Amino acid sequence: MPTSSSVPESKPGAPPAEPGSQLLRPPAFQVAHNLAASFLYAWQGIYYALRTQRNFRIHALVTTAVIAAGITLQLPRLDIAVLGLTCGAVMALELINTALEAVVDLTVEQSFHELAKIAKDCAAGAVFIAALTAILVGICLLLPPLWVALQPY
Repeated sequence: MPTSSSVPESKPGAPPAEPGSQLLRPPAFQVAHNLAASFLYAWQGIYYALRTQRNFRIHALVTTAVIAAGITLQLPRLDIAVLGLTCGAVMALELINTALEAVVDLTVEQSFHELAKIAKDCAAGAVFIAALTAILVGICLLLPPLWVALQPY
């Protein structure tokens, strides 16, 4: 049974590790050693999503517009917070969806696998449900004051 002092197994063909030494992990698998590095990795993920994921860019633009509309319509702070949390949940789910798709693609490579399709479809479905919920929340919170603001015209 492995213990916490066990030496991790190396890959086939790699030189054996000496007892008491630890294998260096490739950079993609290194753990952040401080809070600043953790934040840097998080921003790299957000930046990657902004660069490569059309839906994430759409969510970011809509979030900005919705929060700006809430501020312009002078909604109560609680309503703006609800809008922000709802939009933030959609964006967070979009990031999770992107990460899951990357892991699935890494695992199945170029082949088709039904379980990979199920995983990707379910993750996309979660984002879709969150987006529909965000639209409902936005309509409930923004439409009444917007209607009042547009009545004089």
